[in-house]
Amino acid sequence: MDQMNSTEAGVSGVIEHKAYARVGLLGNPSDVYFGKTISFSLGNFWSSVKLEPSRHLVIQPHPTHDLVQFNSLDHLVNRVQSEGYYGGVRLLMAICKVFHKHCKDNNINLQQGNFTLSYDTNIPRQTGLSGSSAIVCAALSCLLDFYKVRHLIKVEVRPKLILSAEQELGIVAGLQDRVAQVYGGLVHMDFSKENMDKLGHGIYTPMDISLLPPLHLIYAENPSDSGKVHSTVRQRWLNGDEFIITSMAEVANIAAEGWTVILEKNYQKLAELMNRNFDLRRRMFGDECLGALNIEMVEVARRVGAASKFTGSGGAVVAFCPDGASQVKLLEDACHKAGFTIQPIQLVPSCLNDVDLKTLSN
Repeated sequence: MDQMNSTEAGVSGVIEHKAYARVGLLGNPSDVYFGKTISFSLGNFWSSVKLEPSRHLVIQPHPTHDLVQFNSLDHLVNRVQSEGYYGGVRLLMAICKVFHKHCKDNNINLQQGNFTLSYDTNIPRQTGLSGSSAIVCAALSCLLDFYKVRHLIKVEVRPKLILSAEQELGIVAGLQDRVAQVYGGLVHMDFSKENMDKLGHGIYTPMDISLLPPLHLIYAENPSDSGKVHSTVRQRWLNGDEFIITSMAEVANIAAEGWTVILEKNYQKLAELMNRNFDLRRRMFGDECLGALNIEMVEVARRVGAASKFTGSGGAVVAFCPDGASQVKLLEDACHKAGFTIQPIQLVPSCLNDVDLKTLSN
């Protein structure tokens, strides 16, 4: 079973894949600034996509996430305020379009035949855990198997296809999340400009998940909008703002240093790097941009001596208790008191199968 926990096409021709949420452990948000990051897939939450051969090509709305029937006007308004206007249908349509274009541009012939795509997800919305890209990632894997082209589309290229589908819809993001979801497990990523210009993608190096210490996930039930967070910093970076450029380089260096620290299981240093990562983000983006609720999630952990930082752009926090079980208990109590949800992070191994591995450049 690979990450996307594929149920390969059996007698019925049904294909199903799963893609997990992701946690940016070190180096984010430098992935969109030619930096470095270390991320891992989060086994606590996932999206799944099912592809069934059918007479017509059908994108099936989800009964909850693509709701179009309401009890009242109040119900509709409350729903839109909490969940937004969009479910996953547009994501499935976008990856179908991007996949088709990529195959056409690269002379990859696609067999005839239609299918019905449906999806499900338990990834909390707007928590910076990459819920939308998980749906796209799982759908891409279904398309690779349905059209039998998994061996023709390199693993390194797939995150770019997923990001392209999201960009079609105006979703602002970087490659980091999609790399973590395509590869699964723990991955070090180098997005240097030289590599991005020459290869069209970064250098992605899987790491052993057993190197990580026990970690915890903290998130809020009423989270932030992760789509607005990069805005002013990116413009300042493009304008050559020295403070932003040097700070972002320092964030990237945290991931570079973190690679060695994790390999050595130097968990005290890992805690320092996690805290430093968030502190640099806070200096660059400012409290107003990060949001009081997001900052409080980090501070709750810090107050009991735990290391903490955003998993993405806000909405959820990854925490590490270097002092062990007694500190974890303090953290759990503090989170419950503050009204935050906390749970131990479940790690999942790399999801690449033999066919995937054969497509890797190195």
